[in-house]
Amino acid sequence: MKVVLFCGGYGMRMRNGASDDVPKPMAMVGPRPLIWHVMRYYAHYGHTEFILCLGYGADHIKNFFLNYEETTSNDFVLRGGRTELLSTDIASWTITFVQTGIESPIGERLRRVRHHLDGDEMFLANYADVLTDAPLPEMIDRFARRDAGASMMVVPPQSSFHCVDLGEDGLVGGITAVSELPLWENGGYFVLRQEIFDHIPENGDLVADGCAQLAKRGRLVAHQHRGFWKPTDTVKERAALDDAYARGDRPWAVWERDGAGASA
Repeated sequence: MKVVLFCGGYGMRMRNGASDDVPKPMAMVGPRPLIWHVMRYYAHYGHTEFILCLGYGADHIKNFFLNYEETTSNDFVLRGGRTELLSTDIASWTITFVQTGIESPIGERLRRVRHHLDGDEMFLANYADVLTDAPLPEMIDRFARRDAGASMMVVPPQSSFHCVDLGEDGLVGGITAVSELPLWENGGYFVLRQEIFDHIPENGDLVADGCAQLAKRGRLVAHQHRGFWKPTDTVKERAALDDAYARGDRPWAVWERDGAGASA
């Protein structure tokens, strides 16, 4: 299945100042940027056709792949001055780079790459900045068996804050951690059918417009995931993932846990 990655936003909370024009998916975790980790996850499960919805900082993403150095994350033999790779990351990948606008909402970015999907009944989509160990084959199989237009992976709330239950007299009736509430957040991993395009207007949003309309019609399903899931909206969150990578604590790297799989 083709994988649409939304990687054109400004990522303001990840930037170190006005001169920093690196898009969020290019923030580093270990020796590779976030977008590489997301793509490696999909490739491990055999999904190696990617469509990148570019916008802000597109040149950084283009140049990374145009000048990709396999030896950074693969073993190799140097013989007679020539490099012989023992394994590869992206040799089997097909990557389509599409400029979808600097200011475009995610739904509009998806609309602008529709013709690259070749009318495929089902396809995958992702924000390109969230890492997980979710069982992708299970997510796809469950959706394929359902009569629905979209599937959204949902996760428990990640906030460390507490909610306070107030009475009319101002007395606190209880305090509950947000993470313990019976709520679910959008986890950013989608399995979609072409039907989604019927509900995204020009300059619309994937979730607020497309998924919301499907939900009203009983055409949106959720895949609940309680395992590893980490967003990278801030510098602190990116640094935490980078530290975890350095310690060898990287549950999102399913290709290391399960072997090379289909990504090589």
